[in-house]
Amino acid sequence: MRISRTPQPTAVAPSEWIAGAAWVDEIAAPEGSSRFRVDSVHFAPGARTAWHRHPLGQVLHVTEGTGLVQCRGGEVRTIRAGDSVRIAPNEWHWHGASPTTFMTHLAIQEVAEDGTEAERGTHVTEAEYSAGSLSH
Repeated sequence: MRISRTPQPTAVAPSEWIAGAAWVDEIAAPEGSSRFRVDSVHFAPGARTAWHRHPLGQVLHVTEGTGLVQCRGGEVRTIRAGDSVRIAPNEWHWHGASPTTFMTHLAIQEVAEDGTEAERGTHVTEAEYSAGSLSH
């Protein structure tokens, strides 16, 4: 067992992956034979990821606020503190904050054997995002 008390510095999420302001705190990173990654991602109102997919899927667990999530071809869904979302392997999706509130979630995934964590697609358009915010 190893206890980590000196967390990595909070990082600004890269603009290639996120539209708007978001910050990432690394909770667990692949180490040794483990391929497990957990990040806490804090999205400002209106911020969201680009379309992306994970080779082995992803679980999102919302710890505070209200957000939106959509899988390609599906409806935009509202997510709130306490909700968990399971995204299937290689399923294109995006997630982020609602237009009016911050949202923080834990992003949990296993990294593929070749080191691939995710594949990024295009940024979510204002029309795609607004479709979800109207039903919020």
